[in-house]
Amino acid sequence: MSTLSQFDSALATCRDIFEKKLKDYGASWRIMRPRSITDQLYIKAKRIRTLEEGEAMVNEGVLGEFMAIVNYGIVGLIQLEHGYADEVDMSPEKAMELYDSNVKITRDLLAAKTHDYGDAWRGMRVNSYTDFILTKLQRVKEIEANQGRTLVSEGVDSNYMDIINYAIFAIIKLTDVD
Repeated sequence: MSTLSQFDSALATCRDIFEKKLKDYGASWRIMRPRSITDQLYIKAKRIRTLEEGEAMVNEGVLGEFMAIVNYGIVGLIQLEHGYADEVDMSPEKAMELYDSNVKITRDLLAAKTHDYGDAWRGMRVNSYTDFILTKLQRVKEIEANQGRTLVSEGVDSNYMDIINYAIFAIIKLTDVD
């Protein structure tokens, strides 16, 4: 199966979870400022790293955490584009439309990078994806501390897309999606 087909399969599961959570909570994440989303992503990635290094006290695996990283990463992209709100101001239908449009942009980036790098990700270990996600999050924190300004580096949105794609790679590896 090709990388893009595997991306689509893994993403379908994340999308289903996102849509169900919209039914449970609405677009409550609209209240989160971008820095809070970065921190939420950080918490998820740190938990994965902790689980990779030893025993968990809460019996949940890393797969769900990688799926959460995908969904929070997409929320982050939406919030960067639309800003945050003081209350829920978006219908579930609009949220899903924005989710899908940001997935398309992120998938297109993956296609371009796959063209340039081939399937190098297949030779990597899942814990490397975790470390790369944490590195990207540290970069985002630095960019946020600089009020979003960079001299030569990618912006927050590009880092979020890379984080999403690394999490998708981990999901593929963990589920052996074929």
